[in-house]
Amino acid sequence: MPGAGRRDMIARAKAAIARHWPVLRLRTILFSTLLLVAALPGFGALFLRVYENALVRRTEGELVAQSAALAASAAVLWPGARLAPHRVIVPPGPYDPQSEVDLRASPILPPRPAALATPIGPRPAALATARRLFPAIAETQRTTLSSILMLDANGTLLGGGEAGRSLRSLPEIRSALSGRPSTVLRENGSQVPRYAFEWLSRASNLRLYHARPIMVGGRVQGVLLVSRSPRPLCEGMYEDRGKIVLGIVLIFGALVMLTAILSRAIVRPIERLSRATRTLASGRPAATDLPSLQVVEIRDLFRDFAAMADSIDKRSRYLRDFASSVSHEFKTPLAGISGAIELLQDHEAEMRPADRRRFLRNMADDAERLSRLVRRLMELAKADLHQPGSTSGTALPPALAMVADGLATDDFWVRTALPEQLPRLAIDARTLEAVLMTLIDNARQAGATIVTVSASVDDGDVVVDLVDNGGGIAPADRDRIFEAFFTTKREAGGTGLGLPIARSLVEAYDGTLALREAIQGTRFALTLPIDVAGDRTGPSLTHQPFRSRHS
Repeated sequence: MPGAGRRDMIARAKAAIARHWPVLRLRTILFSTLLLVAALPGFGALFLRVYENALVRRTEGELVAQSAALAASAAVLWPGARLAPHRVIVPPGPYDPQSEVDLRASPILPPRPAALATPIGPRPAALATARRLFPAIAETQRTTLSSILMLDANGTLLGGGEAGRSLRSLPEIRSALSGRPSTVLRENGSQVPRYAFEWLSRASNLRLYHARPIMVGGRVQGVLLVSRSPRPLCEGMYEDRGKIVLGIVLIFGALVMLTAILSRAIVRPIERLSRATRTLASGRPAATDLPSLQVVEIRDLFRDFAAMADSIDKRSRYLRDFASSVSHEFKTPLAGISGAIELLQDHEAEMRPADRRRFLRNMADDAERLSRLVRRLMELAKADLHQPGSTSGTALPPALAMVADGLATDDFWVRTALPEQLPRLAIDARTLEAVLMTLIDNARQAGATIVTVSASVDDGDVVVDLVDNGGGIAPADRDRIFEAFFTTKREAGGTGLGLPIARSLVEAYDGTLALREAIQGTRFALTLPIDVAGDRTGPSLTHQPFRSRHS
């Protein structure tokens, strides 16, 4: 189907883009976008300035070409001029005379002053040449709309309304009389605005003057002064409207592309996260697939959200299972107490004292079991919510000695095999003692007579092994020993909360507590991070058994 094919093509294009899309930081994308937007006015102004300068230089080039042609014609028509043999000269490349004007750097002179009276009349040879050249000058003026004046070697005008007067005081005329062509910018005092936006142009009230010497026989015999206003910026923009429109389209295209990138890389992922949050809040699983155009912060946000959703899902399952287990654990003693109360209420008169005492003892045992469950549940809640405080770390040997001294009897020993130098553990002393007490006491209750504690350093952590010589744990129960309320000693008063509490306390300090394989008995591995701020302990108590508090 066409629709399916189009969707497949779009999916392949997205996958290809995702493979090659660089994962940038959000601040990089925002900075690039804002920099481009901030630079657009500057680019526009720079474009107008450069374009206007190009128009001025184009006008200068036209004046140079006109004056060069007319100066060459005047040199040919000059009386007594000797023509060189005709030769075809092939230039090595396109001729591009060096421009002399620049709107940013060239000085802008006042309007051209009126010619001054001079007692020196025009030179006859120059006047004769001007009369022969005037028809060509007039035709050139009609075609190019330039003002063309011819002067003799003294700077005296040879035609026009100011004929016979001198312009020798002008710097461009003096430069040309010395043999160097010169172009200057002057204010145009007679300029009348013709366009609505001429105020945008710096060259709208300027006029270019180009003075070129007429060389005859290697000497300056006259000067041609050609002037014209630069092409108006608005007129030039209209002539090049196609290129300007293309530039505008490219700029807006870049803005649209940046907007699309920001939308797909930032806006849409945030909207997806918002929808996923609402879905998660309603109790349904939320999809957390990474977007095709990835940004570092957005990618990390998606991963953190996925971790949070997984944690919430695990916590929800834990709470459901926990509530079910709590109701089951409370149901049995409550049922016993309720049954005993009913029997006492119904048959108290004819009940024998021994039976009454037995029922009361059972009720007391069930109440004690409920009280013990409540205490252990409070301890489990505190362990789950435990927040490590600021601590300088704890040395393992003193904490282990404290626990072993409290549990050791004539029939139960704690043996240590610790390194001479052991880093301090990133856990407070009371928590470490509580965890060690739970593990060692479990071994004692399981019938072990010796618990061997060893430690080693592994990749920034301290691994503490506790191995006993008891009967071990049945294979069917190994996967459930850390489940809440799982116990094989329920008749002896076990609640099944000791190991879950110990594991929660260890995980609060970024550690782990796991059951490992053992040749004989039971082996627990307690892994805790090293306290990087603390120093190493002194010589440890190596291979020393603890029997009693005073041994």
